[in-house]
Amino acid sequence: MTARRAMITGITGQDGSYLAELLLDKGYEVHGLIRRSSSFSTGRIDHLYQDPHESDTRLFLHYADLTDPSSLFSHLHQVRPDEVYNLGAQSHVKVSFEVPEFTADSVGMGTLRLLEAIRTASWPIRYYQAGSSEMYGSAPSPQSESTPFHPRSPYAIAKVFAHWMTIQYRDAYGMHASNGILFNHESPRRGGTFVTRKVTRGIAAILKGEQEHLYLGNLDAKRDWGYAPEYVEAMWRMLQQEQPDDYVIATGETHTVRELVEVAFALVGLDWNEHVRIDERYYRPTEVDALCGDASKAAQVLGWHSVVTFDRLVRLMLDADLREADLDPANVMREPAAAST
Repeated sequence: MTARRAMITGITGQDGSYLAELLLDKGYEVHGLIRRSSSFSTGRIDHLYQDPHESDTRLFLHYADLTDPSSLFSHLHQVRPDEVYNLGAQSHVKVSFEVPEFTADSVGMGTLRLLEAIRTASWPIRYYQAGSSEMYGSAPSPQSESTPFHPRSPYAIAKVFAHWMTIQYRDAYGMHASNGILFNHESPRRGGTFVTRKVTRGIAAILKGEQEHLYLGNLDAKRDWGYAPEYVEAMWRMLQQEQPDDYVIATGETHTVRELVEVAFALVGLDWNEHVRIDERYYRPTEVDALCGDASKAAQVLGWHSVVTFDRLVRLMLDADLREADLDPANVMREPAAAST
């Protein structure tokens, strides 16, 4: 039997790397679309890469860009995937205020370009669109699939456009297209500018004497944080359903950034008050105060549940960043170090 074939935009990101691992483990042939850069950006998937000249290679990378429709069209028709996962985006909320047009082009219009390419296909394709809890913005929590969106950033607005465009193509053309509204999900592969990774990397740098203070923004923001490898499993499950639909993926628990800081610093016996400083430049022009997802539909239909707890997640990330800084977690962390993931 021919292996199922998947195409992933954003394969070099946190979610893309975990999804590639998952699909390869399930026997897929995986094709990733990456942007051309003079510096290497494949660090998260280098451990998966094999020389394409080898006979058993199942991971292939192609240069393309969500802002370039011709590249999306040509690679889609060349690869002929059974499933397409659109994870590519300018995904940093604060940065989207600085580059709103690029964010709208890559996140919103990029989705439309990809949907148009899929619409021209002569074979059946199942499509996954990566949504975001940021689409809810100031809507009251807990937020479910029926909660109205109230986006509060250029990134969130672009994601709302992509969400509704996916529904439009599903309704208008009968496409098997599903939206995953994923709440914050983290891991040791999270980008260094996101607050969770910024905290754990900062602690490692403080312990090594490379810095004294960690500068953060709004400590009172509440988020629903989960573990990224579990969330990509939900993506795959959505495309295995007979009928496409939209699903919230979340833990159902909220924690403030202050709690994140308290838990992480306590693990290494440091008083966070002595090291954390507030820099108003990290505040958003329009804040999102609280996000908490209701994933009961995903539990009922997909059989998906989050497992990794908030404390466990912080421990996993701190453990990884201590090791990256050549610090032994067993000698630094007050509780037993977590196994690397």
